[in-house]
Amino acid sequence: MNNRLSFRDILALGFMTFALFVGAGNIIYPPIIGLQSGEHLLLAAAGFLITSVGLPVITVVALARVGGGIDSLSAPIGRKAGLILATACYLCVGPLFATPRTATVSFEVGIAPLTGDGALPLLIYSIIYFGLVVLISLYPGRLLDSVGHILAPLKILALSILGISACLWSSGSTIPASEIYQKIPFSTGFVNGYLTMDTLGALVFGIVIVNTARSRGIVSPALLTRYTIYAGLICGIGLTLIYMSLFKLGSDSGVLIPNAQNGAVILHAYVQHTFGDLGSIFLAGLIFIACMITAIGLTCACAEFFSQFLPFSYRTLIFILGLFSMLVSNLGLSHLIYFSVPVLTAIYPPCIVLVLLSFTLNWWRNQTIIVSSVMLMSLIFGIFDGFKASVFSDLLPSWIKYFPLTKEGLAWLPPSIIIFLIVAIYDRIFSREQKIVSS
Repeated sequence: MNNRLSFRDILALGFMTFALFVGAGNIIYPPIIGLQSGEHLLLAAAGFLITSVGLPVITVVALARVGGGIDSLSAPIGRKAGLILATACYLCVGPLFATPRTATVSFEVGIAPLTGDGALPLLIYSIIYFGLVVLISLYPGRLLDSVGHILAPLKILALSILGISACLWSSGSTIPASEIYQKIPFSTGFVNGYLTMDTLGALVFGIVIVNTARSRGIVSPALLTRYTIYAGLICGIGLTLIYMSLFKLGSDSGVLIPNAQNGAVILHAYVQHTFGDLGSIFLAGLIFIACMITAIGLTCACAEFFSQFLPFSYRTLIFILGLFSMLVSNLGLSHLIYFSVPVLTAIYPPCIVLVLLSFTLNWWRNQTIIVSSVMLMSLIFGIFDGFKASVFSDLLPSWIKYFPLTKEGLAWLPPSIIIFLIVAIYDRIFSREQKIVSS
C-alpha cells in the first residue's frame, strides 16, 4: 500500500472532516444569530467563530500531535480522570445528545411538515434513519470512499448552493439587535458556539480522521499529523465560509421573518421565498445529508472508543449505539436541547482548557499540577454556568452573580486564568529551586 496520500485523497479527507462537523446544529444556529444580533453581527459572529471554528481546528491539530485520541490528549491529568472526561465527551456528542439530535432535526425540517409532528411518524423515521447509519458505520474502513468521495461532496454542493444564494439574493434587511446582543454580543456569540458541539466533536472525530488516513496505509506519525492538520485546515476554511453566508442569510431575513425563534424557521422561510416550493425539498435533502454524515461519524467514533473498555466488539457496539440513539431521539428535539444546554455549558470549559494547555506541556516541570488545577477550576465554575442555564438557576447562591463575566456565561474564565498563573509561577519557582539544590 502507498505510504502517502494523493492530493485527491487529502482533499477527500478534508471534505470528510468538514462533512463530519457540519450537522444540523451548524446549519441552524448561524441564521438565528444573524437575525438577532442585528447591527452587532460582526462582534457576535467573531465570538461564535472562535468556539465553532477556531477551537475545533485547534483541537484537531492537538489530537494529531498525540496520535488522534482524547485519551492521549488527557494523559497529563491521569488515566482515571482522562477516562471520565473522554466518556463524558463521547456520551454527549454521541448517544445522549448529538447523535439523536441529528435524527430529530432532520425529521422536523424534512418530514414533519408532510406527516405532522407526531410520535408514530418520528418512530418510523428514526428506525429507517438509524438503520442507514448502522449499515454504513459497520464498515469504517470505507468511510473515505462512502463519505469522503460521495456523501461529503453532495453535502458541500448543497451547502454551496445555499451559501451562494444567501450572498446573491437578499430576502430583506437587518432588524435591530435583540436585548442580549445589544448588551453582550461577543460573549453571547461565543457561548452559542458551544451548542454546535464542534469542539467536543473534534475530540471525538480526531480518532476517526487519523484512522481513515491509516486505512490508506499511512503509518508514519509525522505524516498522520500532517494529513490530519491539512484536513482540519480544509474543514476550518469550509466552516468559516458557510457560517459567514448563513450569518448573512439570517441578517437579511429580518423583514421576512422578524420573530423567528430558531434557525430552522429562518432557513425554511428563506428557501421558500427564494426557491419556491422546491426550496422545502432542497432544504430537507440538505439537512438529511448533513445529519446523516454527522451521525455516521459520531457512531463510528463512539464504537471505536467504547470497544476499548467494554466487552463488546466494534460491530456489536454499532448496533447498541444505533438502537440507543434511536430511542433517545424519540424524546423529541425540544427535550434534547433542554437537557443538553446546561450539560454542554458545564463540560465545555475544561475541554477548552485541556486543548489549549496541550500546546504548552513542554514548558512545565509538573504537567499534571498545571493541567489538573486549571481544568478543575474551569469545571467548578463551568458547573455554576451550567446551573445558571438550567431550571435550577434559583438554587445558586446570590453571591455567584457578582463574579466577573457571570452575566456573559463565562464565569469560568477569570478564575481559570488566575489559578493558571498561580500554578505556573509555582512550577517555575519550584523548578528553579530544584536546580539550585541539585547543583
